Amino acid sequence: MPNLLLIESPGKLKKLGQILGSGWIVKASMGHVRELANDGDDALGFDLGATAIACRYQPRDARSQKVLSELRQAVKKADRIYIATDPDREGETIGWHLQEALRLKNPQRVVYSEITPQAVRAAIAHPRTLNQDLVAAGRARDCLDKLVGYTGSRHVVWPLKNGAKSMGRVQSATLHLLCVREREIQAFVPQDYWSVWVTYREGFKAFYRSSPKPQRKSKDSEDKSADKESEKVTSQKRADELVAIAQNHPHQVLQIEGKQTSQSPPPPFVTSTLQQAAGAKLRFSPEQTMKVAQSLYEKGHITYMRTDSVILSAPFCASVRQYLQQHDPTNIPSKTTRHKAVKGSQEAHEAIRPTQVNHLPQQLHQELAADAARLYDLIWNRAVASQCAPARLRKTRIVTQSGDAYWEARGQVLEFAGYIRYWNNISADSVLPAVTQGEALNLNQAQADQKQTQPPSRYSEPKLVKLMEQKGIGRPSTYAPTLKTLRQREYVSLLQGKLQPTALGLELDGALEKLLPDLIQPEFTAQMETALDAIAAGEQDWQTYLIGWNQAYFAPAIAKAKSQLLSLPAFAEHLPTPADTAGRSPASKPKSANGKLTKTQCPTCGEAMTKVPSRSQKMKAKHFLKCSGVGCSTVMFWNAKAKRYELPYAQRQAHHPELFVDHPCPVCGAMLERYTYTKDGQDKVMLRCSILEHRRGKCKEVAFFQSRGEFWSPKFGTLKLPEPQT
Repeated sequence: MPNLLLIESPGKLKKLGQILGSGWIVKASMGHVRELANDGDDALGFDLGATAIACRYQPRDARSQKVLSELRQAVKKADRIYIATDPDREGETIGWHLQEALRLKNPQRVVYSEITPQAVRAAIAHPRTLNQDLVAAGRARDCLDKLVGYTGSRHVVWPLKNGAKSMGRVQSATLHLLCVREREIQAFVPQDYWSVWVTYREGFKAFYRSSPKPQRKSKDSEDKSADKESEKVTSQKRADELVAIAQNHPHQVLQIEGKQTSQSPPPPFVTSTLQQAAGAKLRFSPEQTMKVAQSLYEKGHITYMRTDSVILSAPFCASVRQYLQQHDPTNIPSKTTRHKAVKGSQEAHEAIRPTQVNHLPQQLHQELAADAARLYDLIWNRAVASQCAPARLRKTRIVTQSGDAYWEARGQVLEFAGYIRYWNNISADSVLPAVTQGEALNLNQAQADQKQTQPPSRYSEPKLVKLMEQKGIGRPSTYAPTLKTLRQREYVSLLQGKLQPTALGLELDGALEKLLPDLIQPEFTAQMETALDAIAAGEQDWQTYLIGWNQAYFAPAIAKAKSQLLSLPAFAEHLPTPADTAGRSPASKPKSANGKLTKTQCPTCGEAMTKVPSRSQKMKAKHFLKCSGVGCSTVMFWNAKAKRYELPYAQRQAHHPELFVDHPCPVCGAMLERYTYTKDGQDKVMLRCSILEHRRGKCKEVAFFQSRGEFWSPKFGTLKLPEPQT
């Protein structure tokens, strides 16, 4: 019997099939096959007990159910089962789900970070069992994210009634970063200042300094204009005085400093730096970058692209040295370059690199699509540059003096290119003329330019990814999906390449800042990531952690938030004041602060429904109705086919008793309900269990189809309904 290799992506099937040859069956799970069910308290799909967590899993969708069915057939035909899902926590968790869903007794776990014959065959030759610590961390993340997202959305976000759809552990902390920056921009008050400078006939420009000592630059400073401006002069009077000093006093060279410095090569790419570089150089979004990188990985051109490790394998480093020996021998460093790991990185596997250094970008251009070729070029050059010799620079600083004013000029000349032949991150040469200390200079011009301080800039997607990494928010696999979710929820928009929170995003963040202030802080989210790391390392039991975290923080925080909701201005404006209700006649119409009142009555309380605009792409109409009654949260949506407003499906049963059939479900005993659907252009009717949770679980096979006046089920046979009484 053949061996069976289970992988995630169908994009790898062809390449792996070629590597393994006959005697192997390779099947793809198409990613995740199971997820937590949507049942129980807040539809979490798991129960938090006193000492344990009971999780209920179900196939993600109809496609996953079909895939699992096909995989079960493949398992029956196989002699040995190998699980080769992606080499990270998420991949390990998917492997565990496959083991559970397919009831595999002793599956062999194989891990490779590149799809090459050598790597795949080596992994097959050295299998292991599933790492239960990594699985525990993956399951903990799933439960933690659903607990925060579902519970917080249902009890805190939805009652705001402002159109916000969700919150999330990583999502809301990231949104908060954007909103904090946006509020800084809104609160910013520009101030005038002057940059004062002189030029000399000897051929250089110098800027005003109050002291001849070098200015100290903050390590974290993003101000790249410091060398192109003088110290900020804050008044027109002082600026004019400095210009007059320059014009009325002789100039001479006070100091000359020259030193040779070296600049080390940058490390190879990790997920975040790849997204940043692709955004800056190729104008790729993080989502696009990961999609293109995935295609390169599946075709065997690069190593796995979800990583926070800067480590390169010893064989690859040796192959780069050999390549440089043949093509660029002066660029070989005295010893193999080692790069410092990012704090908090998991170091699970290698950095992103080409699988073969001799697969040159220009050789793959015809084989690859344009975007893939450009990204591969970036990855190849960065990986090679990381193993090259440092660049050597000659930096010059000239300080001149006129009266009691000092003027500074800076220059830089590249003396040895080193790594920048492959990755240029150094500014162009700025050559200063040869002068001597004490030399008199000839003033050509003295001038003061009036300027204004600028507000902090909004984050581009690559800059935000960098900030998320620095703050410890999320992990490599979550950066791109988080940004995608924020845009889909319409919490942020992309304006001229920068992320700007929408009014909805700012309103939601403001509410969460009052209701769940800890949860949206980056430091708080980073602590949770640290706990997940501890679980992955086997240092923490995942169920104990999650139960304790919920009892000590989250459950009390949600309870407190629910009690505070009525005090929020954004929530209180939906409630009528005593003056609004005093003396109101039954026929008088209440005022609505968030929409236009309609003639449609609420099916729950009878109050008028308010028409609320919506930009959701999931809705056929550009609005929905919500009840204007005090304390009533009923909403209705337009059904274009039926030409009427309807309640959300889960709420219709209580308001439409005519849907029920006087016959019990053969599995659970609840009443059956009529369900209309369209097939091949014809309207049809079927009977099914009326309880939503049961339909997703034990009653999912309960389906009676209408045929010749009767209802028939392939499992339960013919059902004859009682004749209607006349």
